[in-house]
Amino acid sequence: MKFRERVQQFMYGRYGNDQLSRVYLGISLVFLVLSLFTRWTIFYIVGIALLVYCYYRMFSRNIAKMSAQNQKFLNWRYGLAVKRQKAKVQFEQRKIYHFYKCPQCSQKVRVPKGHGKICITCPKCKMEFVRRS
Repeated sequence: MKFRERVQQFMYGRYGNDQLSRVYLGISLVFLVLSLFTRWTIFYIVGIALLVYCYYRMFSRNIAKMSAQNQKFLNWRYGLAVKRQKAKVQFEQRKIYHFYKCPQCSQKVRVPKGHGKICITCPKCKMEFVRRS
């Protein structure tokens, strides 16, 4: 029990583990395993460097900076998830709709298939353009 208390006391005021640290740890383990199989020292060096940086983040006392880095990573990951979900929905609707980008503002516009040439009005910038549906 004393060891656990000492570790808790050591970690008091330090940043600890977060999602970005776990990603760095996973990537470093992948590089280290690759270095075992390929015998390339570059994989070993990169793996060790990522591992050291991961522990630096965990033991850091600059909580605001590490938290900001983690939040930036989480925002990036959320953006990827949103894009993937939109692409999935668009893929599911591909038999019923055509998707076009507005030439002026790049807004995606969904148009039903099978109506020949139609004039499409962008809902965002109100520009009209002609496409084949």
